[in-house]
Amino acid sequence: MKYDITVIGAGIVGLSVGYYLKMERPELSIAIVDKEKEVAFHQTGRNSGVIHSGIYYKPGSSKAINCRKGYKLMLAFCKKENIQHEICGKLIVATNKGEESKLQDIYDRGLINGLEGLKILSEAELKKIEPHVTGTKAIHVPQAGIVSYKQVAEKLKELLQASGVDFYFGNHVRKINRKEGGYLIKSTENKLSTSFLVNCAGLYSDKIAKMSGVDLAAKIIPFRGEYYLLKDEKKYLVKNLIYPVPDPAFPFLGVHFTRRINGMIDAGPNAVLAFKREGYKRLDFKIDEFIESISYKGFLKVAMKYWKVGAYEMYRSFSKKAFVKALQKLIPEITANDLIVGNSGVRAQLCDHKGNLVDDFMIKYDQNAVHVINAPSPAATSSLQIGKTIVDEIAKQL
Repeated sequence: MKYDITVIGAGIVGLSVGYYLKMERPELSIAIVDKEKEVAFHQTGRNSGVIHSGIYYKPGSSKAINCRKGYKLMLAFCKKENIQHEICGKLIVATNKGEESKLQDIYDRGLINGLEGLKILSEAELKKIEPHVTGTKAIHVPQAGIVSYKQVAEKLKELLQASGVDFYFGNHVRKINRKEGGYLIKSTENKLSTSFLVNCAGLYSDKIAKMSGVDLAAKIIPFRGEYYLLKDEKKYLVKNLIYPVPDPAFPFLGVHFTRRINGMIDAGPNAVLAFKREGYKRLDFKIDEFIESISYKGFLKVAMKYWKVGAYEMYRSFSKKAFVKALQKLIPEITANDLIVGNSGVRAQLCDHKGNLVDDFMIKYDQNAVHVINAPSPAATSSLQIGKTIVDEIAKQL
């Protein structure tokens, strides 16, 4: 089976690449390969469903640029395809005077990144929006919204199949060989010859890159994020989206409250090292992947740097009491009895050999190939813009 372009990974970024390829070059033969039996099985289908505004990200960074452009594309796509979504706004809350200067920094970033309508609220003003939240000040971000990215992915799949894209589900890629004019991809079920390779393999993007001959001085480290859900009778405590002021040294946003498009209220997530790359449960364990993570020199440097934070996150994973205490910083009324165990997701976080958790998107262009190596949040919001950018680069090579 021969194709002009083969995409490995049927998450929202891989599907977005296929979508823009067919839009720009409908004559191309395209395959999308995934080891699962459906689209959006991992990061896309397990995230919080937030349409991010772009307020947090360093001005000029790939995250900032792609999020703002991707935000507009995502809203336009959802409207065009009648996908349920809502621009509900969110609060970023300083819970003490010490966090107020960091809150101001986030506000300033938002203005530089082009957000409009941002407002710093007093304690009384924030309570008018979220009556049960306690804080000294907050930023109101009117652009933030919610959607099911699983539904977006399903619609992309439908459009791609209608345009002639071939999907190979249940095909675990085992080997990739360079050949003249492209690559030979060997999976558990098929062999595909392709002129161009697009690697959107998420938690295994570094391994796919290595299979295809790319030398990375970095490795994907899996971090699990665990959620609780508010019981139905306590949903009144949260109107929309409520976030703490994040730690700028750590690439996670802290435990927060998220109203989902289906009406459920998430509380979380934490961020703990997963003992396998797809380790969605606390006791999920794969010996070779675990050893690979903890023996990597980059991760060892991260562990040395953040051991106190990491130890607390792990403790909070096993202690509901500690998790509730973190939530009570924002909503003091929350009790352990108000929460039930929710879902979890695993974030593919790139760590370089120097011990840095890579904060920005990383896309590597190689001969007849593109590798999306690092695409953490806000990748779902940014996905259509990432796909569009990749297709523009592919067009230059084709």
